[in-house]
Amino acid sequence: MNSRKANSIRIEFADNASIALLSGEYNQHLAHIEKSLDVTVDSFGNSIKISGTSNATKLARRVIEGLYSCIVDEGREEIDKAMVDDVLNWAENGNRPDTNIALVNFETWKKKILAKTKGQEKYIESLRKNEVVFGLGPAGTGKTYIAVACAVEALKRREVDRIILSRPAVEAGERLGFLPGDMKEKVDPYLRPLYDALYDMMPVDKVERMLANGEIEIAPLAFMRGRTLSSAHVIIDEAQNTTPAQMKMVLTRLGRGSRMVITGDLSQTDLPVSQDSGLSQAVKILKGIKGVGINYLSGKDVVRHPVVARILEAYESRQMLLDAAK
Repeated sequence: MNSRKANSIRIEFADNASIALLSGEYNQHLAHIEKSLDVTVDSFGNSIKISGTSNATKLARRVIEGLYSCIVDEGREEIDKAMVDDVLNWAENGNRPDTNIALVNFETWKKKILAKTKGQEKYIESLRKNEVVFGLGPAGTGKTYIAVACAVEALKRREVDRIILSRPAVEAGERLGFLPGDMKEKVDPYLRPLYDALYDMMPVDKVERMLANGEIEIAPLAFMRGRTLSSAHVIIDEAQNTTPAQMKMVLTRLGRGSRMVITGDLSQTDLPVSQDSGLSQAVKILKGIKGVGINYLSGKDVVRHPVVARILEAYESRQMLLDAAK
């Protein structure tokens, strides 16, 4: 069949109220799907008609059925533009949000964190299965956010006693004494993305209380030296900025009942040109080691603005051409 041939599909649904929720106020969600996929979508009572090219109508059908499933199966009481974008992303990457992808998730105090791409789904499966997990990929792929969600769920279920979040403060050379303020004020700018993720998943008062009593600890990587981290969920963020010695040091801190997630973007190191990345070295050395999961996320897993994914794919394509020319 010619994928450019005009086609129309009519979908019948049992629940009129869910159709109204799916369509959005003044049909804004249907309009967003129309614009994103270059189709025409019309709602008639309990049915929706999709018109466009064969491939586009099939894709739109997957999106609409996926949204309907989110409403009916998950009991959602509202659908926003971000959710529509998520389901568009799932469908365009070959996932089926109306079946099992929504089951790959973490439960936090404030909300459920769902896998939004195939890459994220594999990442979550790896987090469930391994004691040490590497999450590698560009900004916007959810590698740190999902790692924090995994840690928050583990603390919520009392599978661990504490969460330890750390990253190297490369810009300050991990020599923080010259910066103004107490230690928290010195390191906060480097750890802000971790705070943001916590506040998105937990009530503010709970985060503050757990920071105060040590159930959540946020510190620069240098503070890990000499410690044994037991019954903890440890996250090392921006690990591309670790040296090989630092990476070996932090990996050997893991104690009984603990798990560790190391995240980073190998293309964005802030280390001196002459300095090897500990993250790059570690993924080569530890490949195939039992209990260690190594996951690569790409531009296809970006869940920020759609143009970010296209920008990253362009850079990735250019890098592939440069690598092939070597």
